[in-house]
Amino acid sequence: MLICLNSSLMRSSSGLAPSRSIRSILDFSQMRSGYGRSLFEPLLPLILGRDISGEVAALGGSVHSLSVGQEVFGALHPTAVRGTYADYAILAEDELTVKPESISHVEASAIPFAALTAWRALRCTARIKQGQRVLVVGGGGAVGFSAIQLAVAFGCHVSTTCGGECIARILAAGAEQAVDYATEDYEASINGYFDAVLDTIGVAETERIGINLLKRGGHYMTLQGEAASWTDRYGLAVGLPISTAILLKKQVQYRYSHGIEYWWNYMRADPEGLYEIRRLSEAGKLKVPVDKTFSIKQVREAHDAKDKRLIPGKVVLEFD
Repeated sequence: MLICLNSSLMRSSSGLAPSRSIRSILDFSQMRSGYGRSLFEPLLPLILGRDISGEVAALGGSVHSLSVGQEVFGALHPTAVRGTYADYAILAEDELTVKPESISHVEASAIPFAALTAWRALRCTARIKQGQRVLVVGGGGAVGFSAIQLAVAFGCHVSTTCGGECIARILAAGAEQAVDYATEDYEASINGYFDAVLDTIGVAETERIGINLLKRGGHYMTLQGEAASWTDRYGLAVGLPISTAILLKKQVQYRYSHGIEYWWNYMRADPEGLYEIRRLSEAGKLKVPVDKTFSIKQVREAHDAKDKRLIPGKVVLEFD
């Protein structure tokens, strides 16, 4: 069933008070420049936005896990045709969970999409468990940083590559090794071999290194699958079979040449994942830093700042 979130009110310690509901910005520059047009172009105009934190305003008849007035956070699926840059957003019940009281709406809105993307890769695909070794390529971004914290919470030994400015934060989050990709030969610097590699960069070089650093039976997961690019180029009818064939070819190739599993990973709604993300966020073990907030009226300025790399981290939109 569907749930409608009120984006003009939130709970405060003194009761129900006018405030600001939050939407966090993902990097939509690729979508605005045409990435995913095979799916979205027939549906234009679109409302962007996937993350959300707000208050339940109305419920569908079969919704039982939430109630009107509750503060919740969550995220829409990447292919959703309706976005969250709006006064009201409609989400399915399994796309939301109760917001921890210990974090603000601003903090909460930056977490779900990135953390769910990392969760789907590490827990649903690689099935990481205590004592295993995990490498995160690109640990400074929201997904990479979420992956590091999730892996640490499950008792894994974590190494990562990142920019030098992120090293202190990543080590404080529990990673055992953080290698500056800009100043070090990270292929030579990374210690040992891994049970799982999550590659948030997904270029040919990081794929090669990641696969070569895996143990036999390990899982390589990239967030840069080619399904959207091939379908944009040739349309769904031709592009989707081509991308499927490419994925299957790589899976067979690496299974026989390296004894590892190869995957393209995407975020999907996951009630179990949302529950764990909420639990870890409430305990202070999962955070996604927010660099700046903008009013919803400043969407253009916010996107321009991200496109020009003026703001390295997460940006949040607030509603008056």
